[in-house]
Amino acid sequence: MSPRNPLPPPPPPADVQSWPDRDARLADRALALDELGRRLFGGGRLVTFLLSFLLLQLGWGLVGVLLVSLGGPVLDPIMMLTGLVTAFFGVGVLVPAVWLTVRGLRRDRTARERLVRWAALDRHGPTDARLRAPVLSVCWLLLSFALCGLGLWTGFAVPAGATRDDGYGLVAYGMGVALILWITGLTGLTKAVGHYRLAVRLTGPRPPAGRSASSGLPRPE
Repeated sequence: MSPRNPLPPPPPPADVQSWPDRDARLADRALALDELGRRLFGGGRLVTFLLSFLLLQLGWGLVGVLLVSLGGPVLDPIMMLTGLVTAFFGVGVLVPAVWLTVRGLRRDRTARERLVRWAALDRHGPTDARLRAPVLSVCWLLLSFALCGLGLWTGFAVPAGATRDDGYGLVAYGMGVALILWITGLTGLTKAVGHYRLAVRLTGPRPPAGRSASSGLPRPE
């Protein structure tokens, strides 16, 4: 987490909260929820998400040159040497790509936990409506669904279209491409669906004071 642009801190514990009135609490809650929502679904997070995906594909593509050269029916020394060089650079790209992906997932988890704590403080219609972010959720959902669909097609098309002359290296490379597409797409789908369901649950109407939230029946005395 960059010290220059940290996430909003979690709300203070209940025993040390010192807002002068509800309006002040709602104002701080709105600022925190807007910022956390932007960190989870904003344009910057989407760019980071796509950048990590492209770096993973680039790194795996460089490694794939070696796989294709080794998996061919005839071993070409020049191709193998070229593949070793590109694989070296490919690993150099894959390592920061994996780090960027893991770092993004950890920041999302931290931001989600803080968002839950801020949202549980109170209710406010306009702020809660922004928290649901239906447009951004749909954008993430469609993009992630497209990645999953492309990964599914690649996983079937590459093995089915490979010939004996292509060798097993091309199939291994194609399955790696499909796996990256699937993992990235499923990550985005889980993020979009999970956030919208969480936002609906946190910002929905509270149950009446005398009724149980689970059954809707009056609580026993």
